[in-house]
Amino acid sequence: MRTRLLFANAIFILMSTCSNAQTTMNNTAYQWPENIIPPIAEKKPKALTAHEDTRIDDYYWMNDFFKKGADSNNAVQYLEAENKYFDTMMAGTKTLQQNLYTEMRARIKEKDESVPVFSRGYFYYSRQVEGKDYYLYCRKKESLTAKEEVLLDVNEMAEGHNYYAATGFAISMDNKLLAYGADLLSRRQYKIYIKNLETGEILKDVIPDTEGDPVWGNDNTTIFYSAKNPVTLLSEKIKRHTLNTDAALDPVVYEEKDPTNYISVDKTKSDKFILITSQGTLSSEVWFIDAGKPANKFTVFQPRMKEVLYQVDHANASFYIRTNKDAKNFKVMTAAEDKTTVADWEEMIAHNDKILIQGFDLFKNFLAVAERKDGLTQINIVDLKNKTSHEIVFDEAVYTAGPGSNPDYNSETLRFNYTSLTTPASVYDYNMNSRQKKLMKRQEILGNFNAADYVTERLFAVATDGTKIPMSVVYKKGMKKDGKAPLLLYGYGSYGASMDATFSSVRLTLLNRGFIYVIANIRGGQELGRYWYEDGKMLKKKNTFTDFIACAEYLLKNKYTSKEHLYANGGSAGGLLMGAVANMRPDLWHGIIAAVPFVDVITTMSDASIPLTTNEYDEWGNPANKKSYLYMKSYSPYDNVEKKAYPNMLVTTGLHDSQVQYFEPAKWVAKLREMKTDKNRLLLYTNMEAGHGGASGRFKALKDRAREFAFLFALEGIAK
Repeated sequence: MRTRLLFANAIFILMSTCSNAQTTMNNTAYQWPENIIPPIAEKKPKALTAHEDTRIDDYYWMNDFFKKGADSNNAVQYLEAENKYFDTMMAGTKTLQQNLYTEMRARIKEKDESVPVFSRGYFYYSRQVEGKDYYLYCRKKESLTAKEEVLLDVNEMAEGHNYYAATGFAISMDNKLLAYGADLLSRRQYKIYIKNLETGEILKDVIPDTEGDPVWGNDNTTIFYSAKNPVTLLSEKIKRHTLNTDAALDPVVYEEKDPTNYISVDKTKSDKFILITSQGTLSSEVWFIDAGKPANKFTVFQPRMKEVLYQVDHANASFYIRTNKDAKNFKVMTAAEDKTTVADWEEMIAHNDKILIQGFDLFKNFLAVAERKDGLTQINIVDLKNKTSHEIVFDEAVYTAGPGSNPDYNSETLRFNYTSLTTPASVYDYNMNSRQKKLMKRQEILGNFNAADYVTERLFAVATDGTKIPMSVVYKKGMKKDGKAPLLLYGYGSYGASMDATFSSVRLTLLNRGFIYVIANIRGGQELGRYWYEDGKMLKKKNTFTDFIACAEYLLKNKYTSKEHLYANGGSAGGLLMGAVANMRPDLWHGIIAAVPFVDVITTMSDASIPLTTNEYDEWGNPANKKSYLYMKSYSPYDNVEKKAYPNMLVTTGLHDSQVQYFEPAKWVAKLREMKTDKNRLLLYTNMEAGHGGASGRFKALKDRAREFAFLFALEGIAK
């Protein structure tokens, strides 16, 4: 995703200019370079046949980079040619991009620090220093006035690497060792390292091909972790590592036989048990051992049940279980340590059709339940002593709130996070006894930001089947609803992921130039509960697309914007959404930004060697089933490109993307170039050094946003 006193005045001038831009500047159309011939990808037809249906894929050869076959170099050369074309077409925005980057960076407080979190005698926090992309991970013993220990300086660790991500920080029970994961390629393949915090030494134990999720046993010498298949990148095994032994000999303590399930390892809040969770879209299973006896064999908590999900935590000599068994929106159950099967579960929080239980955080005397009602998040506090409960009250109409980092099991204070479209990220401490909340920190936005200068609304579009679709809206105060404002509509709508209203300092770059920003809470997410998710997946997936179109039509009808100024944006599975609506209603959009888009649905879901494929059969369907195959074919963006006019489009990808591999967007762009009948701009930009999440570091990522915003501004005729 960031010297200041010397540049304070320059920053103020820049921000002030941008704030007035929407009303004072005369926009002139961007002069796109003319007579520039875009790259033309070679066609090598490949017949793909299933269920007596044959699809011809002219660009199948592009997936050869990771296979290192005859077309490996050709694939890279095509991506490089597209990047050159992008640079040429956007050459006139180079200064604008740099100015946008400078502007966005100027809003970020470079010297910053997280709110410390207390755990087993230490306060842990991260801090960032001026001019650096990454952060320092630190702690202080017993008091915030104690001497600081720098556990990791990720800036130093990242030196010499184009990409660097550190994750999974786990401190041993005796506070002497730190285990963490590092990814240098952005394929989410982490090596686990272990640091002696007393000597500063990095131990010789290095564990490759993991999820970067080390979990310590209570003996301070044992680590459990998820081991990845280096080809499919699926986590198929949980292994146990003992310090000072060869990681290649680590024993497997659990192996997942169902390729549609994800597996993970964790520890209960009480630190008493190690948990292994195997979970698919529809069912899950948990195994456990005493964390003090890490050599023991894992025991199943409750054998997996068809279409039943459950998750487990432990406190007060009891297990707490969140499950959807006979409870679509989930309920909370309890079980004794020696009676864990479903027949022995006792209900604690009943199912409610109107309230989705998203999760909970356990304390010795309280349970903090993360819930969702009417599309909004809420936190319900349950007193475990007297079984009473109450909700934390929030004032804004559209917001996001949820439990934060709460490692101290004995605490009676809940740390929670809060934000909205106009309220920067905020950290609160809430006394669960007195019901008093205290603001511990609010993200500081430099450059004279004033929340009162912006307006938020909550709107509802009506889908084709009559369902009301919520939208969260933000814009600069003074905006007139006359159809002339540019508007960026964002959507995702998959995996039950909820796109909540959160603050973004980067987004101010759009709002200050007159853009309206809208989040569409379309089906396929989980904003309105589990029903909302299930109505937007598998054989109901098209609801996601028609919901998004309905949102666009509402905004047009009510003059928030017009077709000449309407833009759409989505990434990954949201990129699938972009591809689908581009095919279904290309006339609606002046421009589309599709980031790392999942657009070749059938081919990817038919290839089990592609990372994550088998895990997602319950999300999209398995093409081996004819009904699923035909339904996916009816909406798959790549398969439905036609000879017709398409809107202006910017497509982005990363060469090392492990989630949606580069060849999907590359093939899609090649086919669009061949088929489209318009003269609108079609650009593909590939980050040759990064993966699914783009560039690492707080500053590098801003260059990605500057590139995307410059594309929008060029289409809008915004010159500065």
